[in-house]
Amino acid sequence: MKRNLIALLAAMVFLAVACRQAPEKVSKPGEDATATYAIEQGFVDANGVLIYYKIIGSGAPLLVLHGGPGASHDYFLPYLLPLLRSNRLVFIDERGSGQSQKLENPKVYTVEAMVEDVEIVRQKLNLGQVNLLGHSYGGVLAQAYALKYQQNLAHLILCSTFQSTRKLNDVFRAMKAKMAPELLARIEKMEKAGLYGHGKEYEKNRYSQEYMIAAWGEGYFPYLYQKRPDANYDPAANGSMAWDLYREMWGPHGEFVIDGNLASVEYEDRLPTIKVPTLITVGDRDECDPSLSRTMNEKIPGSKLVIFPESGHMTFVDQPDLFNAAVNDFLHPRRQ
Repeated sequence: MKRNLIALLAAMVFLAVACRQAPEKVSKPGEDATATYAIEQGFVDANGVLIYYKIIGSGAPLLVLHGGPGASHDYFLPYLLPLLRSNRLVFIDERGSGQSQKLENPKVYTVEAMVEDVEIVRQKLNLGQVNLLGHSYGGVLAQAYALKYQQNLAHLILCSTFQSTRKLNDVFRAMKAKMAPELLARIEKMEKAGLYGHGKEYEKNRYSQEYMIAAWGEGYFPYLYQKRPDANYDPAANGSMAWDLYREMWGPHGEFVIDGNLASVEYEDRLPTIKVPTLITVGDRDECDPSLSRTMNEKIPGSKLVIFPESGHMTFVDQPDLFNAAVNDFLHPRRQ
């Protein structure tokens, strides 16, 4: 009996010392105790179209829509990663883009069809009411979703986007007018000759490398980046995209006019019907000129506009800290 009592006292002393040496870690609100974040990925069958998704982080879902059209979610990474500490980031690749299913008939690549894809993803992943962020063309898609399904949104974030193709085409005309005469002549010569069907067999269904460099490099670059231009940016490598989708939606006549099915995007008169808390962001030298964002801000009741300094279209590359802070402060406002 005495031996058992001594053993019990020794065990109690050991536990007391261990507790002093290794106190329990207490997590702050919104902080993951393990500081590790697993990635969930897979496919949602959206009425016969397989949509790729990737989920990382914790908190309320923040569904992120990419641009292009025809790019993928990849260009958001690693820049948006800090948001995962307080948001459950849900990235998708839109139909025909990235790792999502390619479709034989390009006529099914429409804003309206992609809105339904987003809604099915929301339902099948059991996301409930979501925060929705769209960048560039993804912002067009986010507006279209909000105009149909805003009851499923907690917040809407529109980044470097447009509400009117007609007005964006006006921006492109002004952009061309500011080009150096030699560059403008080079671009217009290639556009007049037609941008598809040239070169070797494997080149015929995309822009030529010469046009990619002229349009996306020399023409667009000052409107893509300002403070922190991506040192790895390569306009020809930018051509790794869903060309059938891009041609159908953007149109066949070049970078400085949208005359594909995106020409139907004229949402300006309907924006006042959006009652969801909305944040609009844009770069001060954005390809989607800040005047477009100012109009959206005027039309969407109670919306907030943030114009990032020294920023082009890729605001989260030029100003990553400012961008992520703006998004987080909007979604998780600090109590006064």
